[in-house]
Order: sequence, then structure tokens, then C-alpha cells
Amino acid sequence: MKKIAVIGGGAAGMSCAVLLAKRGFSVSLLERGERLGRKLSATGNGQGNVTNVRMGAEHYFSDDPAKVARILSRFGAEEAVAFLSSMGGIFLPDARGRVYPAGRQASAVTDLFRRELRRAGVDICLGAQVKELSYDGGFRLAWEGGHMRADAVVLAAGGKAAEHFGTDGSAYALAEGFGHTVSPLSPALVRLRCDPSSVKGLKGIRVDASLSLRRGGKEVFRGRGDVLFTENGISGDAVFRASSYAKEGDLVLLDLLPDVPEERLAAAAAGREEPFLCILNNGLARALYARAKGEELLSLAKNFPLTVRGTAGFPEAQVTKGGIPLRETDENLMSRFREGLYFAGEILDADGECGGYNLHWAFASAYTVAEGMK
Repeated sequence: MKKIAVIGGGAAGMSCAVLLAKRGFSVSLLERGERLGRKLSATGNGQGNVTNVRMGAEHYFSDDPAKVARILSRFGAEEAVAFLSSMGGIFLPDARGRVYPAGRQASAVTDLFRRELRRAGVDICLGAQVKELSYDGGFRLAWEGGHMRADAVVLAAGGKAAEHFGTDGSAYALAEGFGHTVSPLSPALVRLRCDPSSVKGLKGIRVDASLSLRRGGKEVFRGRGDVLFTENGISGDAVFRASSYAKEGDLVLLDLLPDVPEERLAAAAAGREEPFLCILNNGLARALYARAKGEELLSLAKNFPLTVRGTAGFPEAQVTKGGIPLRETDENLMSRFREGLYFAGEILDADGECGGYNLHWAFASAYTVAEGMK
């Protein structure tokens, strides 16, 4: 029986291990931490946004968009829901197409995988951070206090985002040992930093806003959702989506009243000493009063400007942009440099927008590897 070692106990690693075991392979799942699925248990604000019914390659960033499209054509939202449902549980979409477990608990999705791994007979090794990966006719893996040989290896150890979940970027070196490169890494789905003076007094205020991201006068992203003001920037759903496009120096324009036309706002505010009373959050209104008056004040409510000074970095990011180029893998995500070495999940140069797309990539890439394994 062919022996497969899967490195990484996150969504991609657990999925791949389950699928491979069901195909009859002998599978060992190696996780550096003491628990499987720590990052999965926190996804979707702890509610478990596992995929999105509006699935398509246009929601992803990659060095090889055509390959992403081909993978998604074989494993889309329906296939993801069917795969998860086959293990138990019910998964339902919300009004925006984001799919969650009916119980809205991400940790329960992790529990589902743990149960399925036991049922499938997967050998689980915790506290096993692979430090050495080599090939001498077969693969040799070594970690502190242990070692293993395998016929094939799946590298699904994540990227560099959210180090507190055990993803610090060290796994890229294992791939580099076989001649792979790593495209530039940057944090994505992350809080944006701005000049602290531009958000002074706004910390903790959350609004439903329309966000336009502009560079050199040209709009590069537009979206709507939650915007949460922080001590030195902005966070929230709309900001996370924009962060995949943002660069230092970009201009953010927030429409703080996206459902209120300018004419209606002007009529409601005309001649009033406090024109935003019962229209805007009082704290936000006071900040606007301090910055402008008259027509400029109304314009500020519809176009509140902030300049991007960077991001909160990898510690707060939900996902890593960049990684092992897809072009260095074949259609089954096997290395073009070493037969039997496969990649799945965030370690690859493929990241998605906010809304279940990154977790879907973990499942879809794992499926691609498992189906292509010989």
C-alpha cells in the first residue's frame, strides 16, 4: 500500500488526508501544533464560512489564473458542500452567497474533520513540525523526536499569515529544497493602516459604508460592507476585501451613507445646527463637524478620505498573498521538479477575496491532489 505523508493539519491538509485515505492509501497527517484545524476553527468570524455559491476564478489572485479556473471547474461550490455534507452536518448559504454550517460554528467543522479522519484510519501525528524533507528514492521526513518515510508527500502547511495559528512561513523552505521558488509574500484580508490623525476619536465606531479604493485617480476596487474604525486605520468586511488590492499611498473614499442620495441628505441637513443628528453616528458626526462646514461637510459624508499607509501585517492577516507558483506544478498540483511532491492550500500562490473563497481553495486544491495521486 502506497504511503502518503501530508504535512499540515489545517483545512487543506485534513481534507487531503480524508480523501486520500478513502481512496485506499495509507496516510499520515503531520501537524506542528497540538491541535488540528486551529485556523479553520476561527474562520468566518468563528461561524465557519466554508465556501461561496458565487464561485469563480475572478474572485482569486494567482500567478496562473487559468489553472485556478480549471481546478474550480472540477470542484466548485456544489462539490464543496457535497464533500462537507458527506461527513455529516448541514451547510446553508446566506443572502450574499456565503455558505456556513447550519449551527454557525466553525469549530464544529473542525470537529467534523477530526471525526472523519478517525473513521478513515488516518495516522495523526501532533507536535510534528517537519524540519527536514529529502528524497533518496523515497521521501524522508524528520522532526524533533521523530522521522518517517513516504512514497509521496503533500505540502499543505499554510502560508505566513496569522502566526498564532502555527503558520509562520517556515514550510516554504521545504519546497525550496527541491528547487521551487517563492513569489513575493504579502498579507491579505487584513486591516488597513492610515494616518492616525485622520481617524482620531473614531475608534470602535462601525458603519455600513461603500468603499472606493483609488490609485492615481483610477478606481481599483469598489465594495460595500462593514467598516470599523480603529486607533490607526480601518477594519471590517469591506476593508478586508479591499486589502487584496490596496497598496501604500492609495486613497480610500468612504460613502458613510450609501443608501441616502446627496439631494436627500442636503434637504435633511439644510439650516440645521447639527445636520447629522439621527443621520450619522454621533461620534462620527462630531469628527466631520471638526473637519468641515456647509456643503463641504455634506460632501465629506459621501466621500470621507483616508490615505493607506500600509497594513496591520502578517500577524493580523487572514491569508497570504504569494507563495509557491502554480506554474511550478502540473495539473494535479504535483511539483514539476520532484515527482511525488504535491502542494495544497495557502502555501500555493493563489488567494481569494473575503467571503469563503480561501477556505474553498483549501478544499478544491486538496481534492485536485487526492484525485491526481497515483
